[in-house]
Amino acid sequence: MISLSIITADDHPLLLKGLNDLLEEKGLNLVGSAQDGQQALDLIEELQPEIAILDIQMPKLSGIEIAKACKRKQLPTKIILITFHKERELYEAAQELNIFGYILKEFALEEIETCLKTVAKGEPYFSPKIKEHIKGGKTEEDDLDTLTPSEKKILRLIAHDKTNKEIASMLFISHRTVEKHRSNIIAKLDLEPKTNSLLIWAKENQDRLG
Repeated sequence: MISLSIITADDHPLLLKGLNDLLEEKGLNLVGSAQDGQQALDLIEELQPEIAILDIQMPKLSGIEIAKACKRKQLPTKIILITFHKERELYEAAQELNIFGYILKEFALEEIETCLKTVAKGEPYFSPKIKEHIKGGKTEEDDLDTLTPSEKKILRLIAHDKTNKEIASMLFISHRTVEKHRSNIIAKLDLEPKTNSLLIWAKENQDRLG
């Protein structure tokens, strides 16, 4: 599948073994494993793996705290968090830290392969299952139906890393109009009006934007 170096960390031995067995069965390059947060951070610093799959809640350091430490130390490892927790606050904290993956433990075995393939391409993967839960069962298909053709066109350009200025030039509209469209899209998609939230959404749903 992919040859990226990976470490894993979970304080539940059976869950950790299940995850490691799955990765090895897929022929992935598992270079280390930890059972608490400090161990995981030490491994990341020592081995600098391309991907770290971490439980959010662990003794000593949480997955979020490890992600913060990696950002502070400018470590290149991409973080994927796995969790039983479905709180909006944790999900938003993960997005703000530019974490690359966020999946629920009960769906981890079925989603991890898709997640790793997406992250390997340098794109974030946030589980549709957690997003559905946070939105109270409302799907993104419903959200897309609320967007106008102009808004969908702007979303496609955002997904292709175009700036507001570039979008304005390409669509022959003003910079202010692009900003207004972005605000409307964020409101319709029920996203947090924070840096990168719209870019992350656009990247994750690029294939459905046409």
